[in-house]
Amino acid sequence: MTREEFIKILEKKGYTYEIVGNKIIVIHDGTINFESLKKLPADVEFNNTNYVNLESLEVLPDGVQFNNSGSVNLNSLKVLPSGFEFNNGSDVSLDSLKVIPDGVKFNNSRGDLNLGSLEVLPAGFEFNNKGYVYLRSLKVLPDGVKFNNGGEVFLDSLQMLPVDVQLNNRGEVDLRSLVKLSDRVFNNRGEVNLWSLKVISANVRFNNWNVTLGSLTGGRFEDWSGNIEGIHSTKLLNSMISKGVFER
Repeated sequence: MTREEFIKILEKKGYTYEIVGNKIIVIHDGTINFESLKKLPADVEFNNTNYVNLESLEVLPDGVQFNNSGSVNLNSLKVLPSGFEFNNGSDVSLDSLKVIPDGVKFNNSRGDLNLGSLEVLPAGFEFNNKGYVYLRSLKVLPDGVKFNNGGEVFLDSLQMLPVDVQLNNRGEVDLRSLVKLSDRVFNNRGEVNLWSLKVISANVRFNNWNVTLGSLTGGRFEDWSGNIEGIHSTKLLNSMISKGVFER
């Protein structure tokens, strides 16, 4: 798409813009909805005050920036350029993306991160967004990944959790497909879902609110019939783990 073609679309939609040097800067007060647009010209900057919907976009050209105040929908995008940074104010949805290249950063300050098809993360990647991180298809986490986000972490398909992966998020951690757990301290603020877990190392500790152990105790541990009155369920669970009850 040429710059001229894109400008005509902006004008037809009534979206305010300005041209600064080589850049087309969208400064519209409100939502930008390009749900059918498959291409953009290079050097477009979105500075609008709300949502940017580019759900059909297939390629992200050089120089495109998202500095808008709301969410960004790029659910058809399959490739991100190395070093790309999201600086928008709310959610980022990349539901078709399978690989995050080196140098990509999610600086979206208040929002969620949807990476539902992602299969590959770079080693040492950090999630610092304020909402949830959705990684339902990811089966392997590389070493050194850090979840510092403010909401839930959904790792529905993960089958192994490396020792040095850090779960520092403020919400639930969903590890429903994990079958073995070793040498781990959970410090997240919400629940931990370990529905399929069958083996827990004696070095595991839960400092979070509650734990779901479907295969081991039939559901949430605080609802387990073997709990003892007057002893917090998580304290009892940690005691049982330390004695090797779930290593067998």
